[in-house]
Amino acid sequence: MDYALNPYLGCEHGCLYCYGPGVLHAETSTWRVVRVKRNIPERLARELPAVDGIIGIGTVTDPYQYAESRFRLTLRCLEVLHRRDREIHLHTKSDLVARDAGLLASIRGVVGVTVTTLDDRVSRMTEPGAPLPRDRLSAMAALHDAGVSVYALVAPVMSTLEGHEAELLDAIRDTGVRTVYYNPLHFRNVDPTRMMRMGISGSDTARSALEGGGRSRGLDIRHVFKP
Repeated sequence: MDYALNPYLGCEHGCLYCYGPGVLHAETSTWRVVRVKRNIPERLARELPAVDGIIGIGTVTDPYQYAESRFRLTLRCLEVLHRRDREIHLHTKSDLVARDAGLLASIRGVVGVTVTTLDDRVSRMTEPGAPLPRDRLSAMAALHDAGVSVYALVAPVMSTLEGHEAELLDAIRDTGVRTVYYNPLHFRNVDPTRMMRMGISGSDTARSALEGGGRSRGLDIRHVFKP
């Protein structure tokens, strides 16, 4: 990705492992109060002629969080990018992305959907405002069926996944998706207090199981960053 496009500031998902407030030097206590960049499609259209490269969408805040269902700024930005034939790399953990499957299939680039667990209880603990895992998996399947180049992102890999790695990989494979990226849990730009209080940590055990299980299932599984 050469550029970052985030139609919203703040994120309703409220993930415990979110690095957004730390990166932007924002208050964690108000991060779930979302600010809407109403004029971003127009600004994007004006600035695009001066830039060249892959546009990353949702690099800090989710472009398909609930506010998008009302304001449709991500959709409008995608329409601009489609008209200009620009390449994108979009990332979300919302099933709302399936709404735009047809448009995304006609745009050059890839879409990543995060799923860190199949356990609704764990999801509600660690990603309280995000759609449940089964809804994200359904969105992945819809994107794949529409012809979108889509991958699953298991990030971060937490201790809550231990013993359930095979189940998660099978669920991802059932969507038709064959590429899986993962990233270990780290606390750079993250306040670890609540996660530590819940007994949640990173897990080399789960990471190794993902790597081995992915290969045995014919999945292309990769670390997000070079180790």
